[in-house]
Amino acid sequence: MMKQIIDERFLTQLELFSLAIKDNVAGLFGGSHQSKKYGTSCEFADYREYVEGDDISKIDWNIYGRFEELYLKLYLDEKQMYTKIYIDASKSMSYFNKDEYAMRLAASLAYLSIGEMDRVSIYLVKERSIIPLFEKIIGREKFYENVAKLNDVEFSGDVYMSEAIMRSDVGYGNGKSIIISDFLTDNDYFSAIDYLRDKHRDVLCIQLLAPEEINPTARGKNILYDAENSDKFFKGNITRDVLGAYKKALDFVQDRLFNFCGSREADYTLYDTSISLRELFMDRLFNKGVIK
Repeated sequence: MMKQIIDERFLTQLELFSLAIKDNVAGLFGGSHQSKKYGTSCEFADYREYVEGDDISKIDWNIYGRFEELYLKLYLDEKQMYTKIYIDASKSMSYFNKDEYAMRLAASLAYLSIGEMDRVSIYLVKERSIIPLFEKIIGREKFYENVAKLNDVEFSGDVYMSEAIMRSDVGYGNGKSIIISDFLTDNDYFSAIDYLRDKHRDVLCIQLLAPEEINPTARGKNILYDAENSDKFFKGNITRDVLGAYKKALDFVQDRLFNFCGSREADYTLYDTSISLRELFMDRLFNKGVIK
């Protein structure tokens, strides 16, 4: 991708956004953060402001000497959670700028997860393979070092979500696996959800669709090709009946994914790219209970 989707302006907005929703973030990545404690290992994680009653032995006096502000040094323990984000990098995701929204969404989820002191990995799903964009990063410094890699992602070909994920090292428990995709495919993705749940991962499926896909405006004679397979196409007159059939097919895809996720105790939400990321998190995720 040639556009600088992840730039300084976006990162500044992301920092402000994370502050605006900070009271909701604790339950974002699986619900076990309340019992998570920072340990005494030698692996430094981040800082937070000192609160009366905190262990004064953890105060960083070097920072106090420079800024006259009290901050604690936080270290990781073995209960740390691990968030894995899978991005569908198929050709269909490049239509209607869904690729740009997917990159920003993945960056936002990663940043919020890191703010909760989790490890984070972002993977591209291409054909039958998982391609690590970055893995097991911890802390905002590492996030800023790696996040620009999202600008280099190319969306092409097809995706076989289940085959790719089931071949990967998904890890076990204590974390959330997030799949970002339009899910507009005949290829199996249900097995991937089953597999991740069997590994005791919390699962969130985010279906990313553009307004033109939800309510098409095309009319008249057209030739419409399958994004991943040009041998598949529709040639004819787009009438009200055709649009009605399309809408029924789309509703079927959404209902099937929603119901399947519900039956596996996984979460599902639709992200209409006409709304902002703030609306997505506050309306679709927090307020509707997808994120507790």
